[in-house]
Amino acid sequence: MPGSAHRFGPRGVRRGAALTLVFGCALATAAATGSLPRGSDADAGTVTQTRAVASTAAPVDRAAPVDREEIEGAAAEAEADGKSVKDAAEEVVSRSGDRWGAVYDEREYEEFEQALDGSYTGVGLSARRTAHGDVAVSRVQAGGPADRAGIRVGDLLRTLDGRAVGRRPVAEVVALLRGDGTEEAEGSRVELGLVRKGRSWTETLERTRLTTDAVTVRRLGAAPSPTVMIKVAAFTKGAGADVRDAVRDAPDGAGILLDLRANSGGLVAEAVVAASAFLDGGLVATYDVRGEEQALYADPGGDTDRPVVVLVDGGTMSAAELLTGALQDRGRAVTVGSPTFGKGSVQMPSELPGGSVAELTVGHYRTPAGRNVDGKGITPDLVVRERAQQRAETVLSGLGGGS
Repeated sequence: MPGSAHRFGPRGVRRGAALTLVFGCALATAAATGSLPRGSDADAGTVTQTRAVASTAAPVDRAAPVDREEIEGAAAEAEADGKSVKDAAEEVVSRSGDRWGAVYDEREYEEFEQALDGSYTGVGLSARRTAHGDVAVSRVQAGGPADRAGIRVGDLLRTLDGRAVGRRPVAEVVALLRGDGTEEAEGSRVELGLVRKGRSWTETLERTRLTTDAVTVRRLGAAPSPTVMIKVAAFTKGAGADVRDAVRDAPDGAGILLDLRANSGGLVAEAVVAASAFLDGGLVATYDVRGEEQALYADPGGDTDRPVVVLVDGGTMSAAELLTGALQDRGRAVTVGSPTFGKGSVQMPSELPGGSVAELTVGHYRTPAGRNVDGKGITPDLVVRERAQQRAETVLSGLGGGS
């Protein structure tokens, strides 16, 4: 029987979101997802504190007009007729008007869930579109195939397996780098045509399974009042605990600069654990699933004394917005930067015949104060579009948390 579980956040343009998250955490190139793990992953980070919200909660937002029974019925009919289940499901989603609905085949969904575990198959490159329309390397993962081949940030990617990259969407380039459509992507090879300062050459790389560091920690300034900067690139499994440990290990008197810029989401369970690092229990967010309102709560015992500044921008999305909204509404942090993206939708995945998965929007989440994030985003307490980190450090220093 088809099953379901709840996920928060966007899916982007069909597969583009998942591909971006899988591709070395190049999250800015497409809308990655904020998600609650599926029921089968309950031992690996499922949010355990969910319960009904009182009837005084904010009105339920209208979900996209797509019916799970309809899509499952279309999939079953397609399978019986020997047609593509995925194509039939995508047609229903397309007609529904569900902006963030998506359909994945079994392999795509497996790759997506592995990405949420913090791993992906690829060559260790992130890419971006330049102002001139080229596809350039924006990040090289240390120790990965691309790094070992001497590829550097700024190199231009011209061809993949002899095919011109041209104006292909970056998400499509990502799919080709990952080996989408190959029987076994891991261990397969891809030929990259590259250009650096007028020099052209090719590199043949072997795709491998790589892991990403979702959370990085570094100290700014010096004792007695240093700043601990915690950068969260994505809320993959374990990211929340890494944030919590970084806060616990921070020196006495140190303020926290929580950098959520370009964080396109991940597991909401992990965002809730991260919120628990700064809160002593209490509400993190409310959400609805087909009209039934529920809530997410922080664990008690978080650090409520250290000054905290949260850095956000237009790439701060979904689960990262949920965390930002909770700390802002609860008066636990000052937020600095530019308005966030505005993705607060709830998706429910349904398993279809043949192993495909359809994810359909069923509701939206809200901040503790009842603000609907979807389509609106979060406006920082201090709106800064240039030198945001410098301004954030100044604010934190004024709060007594930095040198």
